[in-house]
Amino acid sequence: MKAVSFSPGNHCNLKLQKYPIKQPTLANPIHFDNHQNQKPSNKKHHFPSFSIKASKTPQTPLTKYPNTPPLVVVGSANADIYVEIDRLPEEGETISAKTGQTLAGGKGANQAACGAKLSYPTYFVGQVGEDAHGKLITEALKNGGVNLDCVRNLSDVPTGHAVVMLQPDGQNSIIIVGGANMSCWPEKLSDEDLEVVRKAGVVLLQREIPDLVNIQVAKLYKLGGMAMAMGLGFVDLSDIVHQGMMGG
Repeated sequence: MKAVSFSPGNHCNLKLQKYPIKQPTLANPIHFDNHQNQKPSNKKHHFPSFSIKASKTPQTPLTKYPNTPPLVVVGSANADIYVEIDRLPEEGETISAKTGQTLAGGKGANQAACGAKLSYPTYFVGQVGEDAHGKLITEALKNGGVNLDCVRNLSDVPTGHAVVMLQPDGQNSIIIVGGANMSCWPEKLSDEDLEVVRKAGVVLLQREIPDLVNIQVAKLYKLGGMAMAMGLGFVDLSDIVHQGMMGG
């Protein structure tokens, strides 16, 4: 495999050149849909989350190279709640949506799903709540072949989620609830989490979890030989993250 390109929303173009990868032949493949601004049409909206067909048994990555250093994604997991509307509501107004659905998403979870879809050994380090949204995300990732040994379930914090309001012309408005993505992270990652990162061949980060977590992972990058990429999203790279990654 010469390159792995993630969706535009993840702001990441990652190249892996050392290890040839067998193309996936999962019985229940992962389906990715991307939604971008477009001219009005009668076509249905496509949503930028991942969804996985139901499976009785979890899928596992198919690779001829079981000793390949894994892809480790440290980051966010969201339940994306999509509603299709004719227009945004006015202040104090209630309107009806044409349709709505909830899909597993979040930049971190999407990246992990991409890695597993490519049959690359993939770990996800993140947090979800003990609720229906958390179950939706973990089941989707597990069925896609992502290792979830480093996912924490929080009993008193909801899973991160986003409400995405889609209009007929393709424009969207989004409200994000950080939830477990932004709450109750330990001041120091567990030894198990850090060991997974140390053994990684590639590490992916985003700006949808606290900077203190990204800094800990970035410091391991300085000491090890793994490749690392961070999706900045709409936020400028802060001095504190720059300090953690660049040696301050």
